[in-house]
Order: sequence, then structure tokens, then C-alpha cells
Amino acid sequence: MADLDRTIRRNTLVLASVTAVNSVVLQLASAVSSITFVLVTGARGLLGLGPAIFLTSSGLTAVVAGRTMDRYGRRPVLAAGFAAAASGCALTSLATHLSSVPVLLVGFVLIGMGQATSLLIRAAAGDMYVAARRARGISYVLSGAVVGAVLGPAVFSPMFADRKLDAAELTVPWLSAAGIAVLALAIVLLVRPDTRVIGQLLSANAGEPEPPAAAPLAEILRRPGVVPAMLASLASFGVMVSVMNLAGYVVVEQHHHSQDSVFPIIGAHVLGMYALVLVVGAVIDRIGRTPALGTGLLVMGASTICLQWFSGVPMTAVLLFGLGIGWNISFVAATAQMADCTAPGERGKLLGFNDLVAALLGASLALVGGYGLESAGVGALAVGATIIVISPVAWILWRVPQPGAAEA
Repeated sequence: MADLDRTIRRNTLVLASVTAVNSVVLQLASAVSSITFVLVTGARGLLGLGPAIFLTSSGLTAVVAGRTMDRYGRRPVLAAGFAAAASGCALTSLATHLSSVPVLLVGFVLIGMGQATSLLIRAAAGDMYVAARRARGISYVLSGAVVGAVLGPAVFSPMFADRKLDAAELTVPWLSAAGIAVLALAIVLLVRPDTRVIGQLLSANAGEPEPPAAAPLAEILRRPGVVPAMLASLASFGVMVSVMNLAGYVVVEQHHHSQDSVFPIIGAHVLGMYALVLVVGAVIDRIGRTPALGTGLLVMGASTICLQWFSGVPMTAVLLFGLGIGWNISFVAATAQMADCTAPGERGKLLGFNDLVAALLGASLALVGGYGLESAGVGALAVGATIIVISPVAWILWRVPQPGAAEA
């Protein structure tokens, strides 16, 4: 058992390092994807289409990736995802150099594929911890992004400082992101053994019988606690990614700040997403999943509604930080609850399906939000996002609460 504990600690550190490196790439994609699409295509009215492309690609990939993880393990799927992300960033870099729309579209699709598999790191994290410590285990892996929140602005802000923004200026940043994704690929290959094996060992040690076969998705969705967790996950992820991906356009085009000022704001958002994750995970395990689901969504709503009243960089960074904290609370609670409701051989299937729906929702919100920004301004984005993110709260809290893992 001592050897297993050491292996879990080592794999947790490796996956946290992968999360840190990947979050640097995520920050660039979030900060300049809309701007990149507009500058290469010239279609200002469709500024949300860029994020929508890689979100849709992410969702479609997530279902396949989740099922493949359950069959072949987590590590090979994660490695393939980072390879796709590196290729996508390299093609996007080429597209900005050539002003090629077809190359850009292929690049965005590959980036989306990489994002889908990187999100499934949380399935690997959930494998390695028993139910009473699962939220904390997931938080340990996600905490690596705190380092990425610091590295992102340090890497990319100097590339945009005092420069005229055009497509050619985006070539080097996207190429740098490709190299960073390759580093993430190299690190994830250090995971030994595959975390799915660890999950099976923990189940055996706990005396849990191995199910004869993974249950169908329809049966998993009927289990108590799955639907509330999915609703919270969908609302939090959809609103978070749409607002985050449109934030760069808001700051530069709506509020008339320089492009390099976007990265401190996105960095603050990523810091909010993960800075308190270790505390959040422990609290969720103690108070239960249901209160955490509702609290996270309400914190997100408070942050999005205030976006219409502030235009300065510091306050925008504070609000995006709050958006990240709210997402962290609801997302970790939702992931832990879905992991609680599944066996190791079913976990990737459920999380992949959840990510499909969440990504399609995020893509739709990015498109609608982009149109709303162009036609009605920041206020429309703020009010719409707030309504969507707080809508499920009453239903989730009024249902029979799911106990904390320790209580269960």
C-alpha cells in the first residue's frame, strides 16, 4: 500500500505539471482566438465563430476520447490530445502568416481536439483517490494551473507590448504555444502506471466488486446526483468559456485598451479558476456536493452581471478572477459527484458526454455573445451570461442534497 501511495503522489505531481503547462496554451487561445479569427477572415460580425469552432471540435472529440480512455487508459488519450493541440497551434501560426482561412479553420479544430482531452485530466485525477478524498485529489491536479496563471502573462505579454495588432504579429505567439503543447505531451508520458489501473486497485482494496460490464450511458444518467451535477457543470463551463474567449475582444475593441493588457486579465481569470482549488476541494468533501454546486454558480452570476458597469483593466481582472473562483467551486463539485456515481470503467464515458454538451453550449453562447457584443454592447453579454448561469440554482438546491463523500 505504501508503494501505491508513492505512485499516486508521483502521478499527481506529474499531472499537476501537465495542467500548469497546458494552462499557458489555454490563456493564449482564450485571449486572442476571437481577434485571430477576425484579423485572418475579416469577418468582424462573426467574432464568436472562432471560439465556437474549437469548442464544437472539443465537444465532438470529448465523447470519443472519454470512451477511448475507458477502454485503453488515460495516458495514451491525453498524449494524443496534446499532439493535436501542438499541431493546431502550429497551423494557426501558419494561417496568421499566410492569412489563410482554410488553414486557420483546421488549426482551430485541432486546438479544440486538444482542449477536449486536456479537460479529461480530471478523470485521471478522480481515478487515484477514494470517494472521501476525491474532490481534494482532483484539486491537487488542477492546482498546477496556478503556476500556469503566472507563466502565461510572463510568456505572452512581452510579445504584444508596443506592437500594432495585425495577423502577422500573432504568428510567433501561436508558434510558441505549439512548442509549449509539445512540452505538455512529453510530461504526460511520465505517468506510470495508467491511472485507470490505480482506480481499479483502489476499488479492489476497498472491497468494491468489479462490475461485469460498464453500464450504458442512459443508465448512468438515471443514477441519483448525476443530472444535477451535469446541469451545474454545463452552466458553469458554458458561461465561463464564452465569457473568457470574448474577454479579449471586449478589452481591446469595446474598452479600447492595448492588446498586451488582455493577458493580465486572462491570467487573473485562470488564477481565480485554480488559486483556491486546494481549499475548495477540501471544503466540498466536507460540506457536500450540492451546496457547492449552487454556491459556485451564484458567485459566477455576481461576477458576470458586474461586467457591464466596469471598463478598467484592474476591475475587469477582479471580475474575471471572481468568475474563475465560481467556476472552480461548481466544476470541482460536479466532477467529484459524477466520479462518485461511476466505476473507473464508466467515468470517461460520462465525463466525455458531459464535455460534449458543455462544449456545444459554450460554442452556442460564444456565437450569440459575439453577436450581442457587436449589436448591443457589453451589457447584453453580462445580463445574458448571468441569467444562464444562475438558472439551475434553485432546482439543484431544492432537490434532495447529495451528501459529502466523508458522510457517505
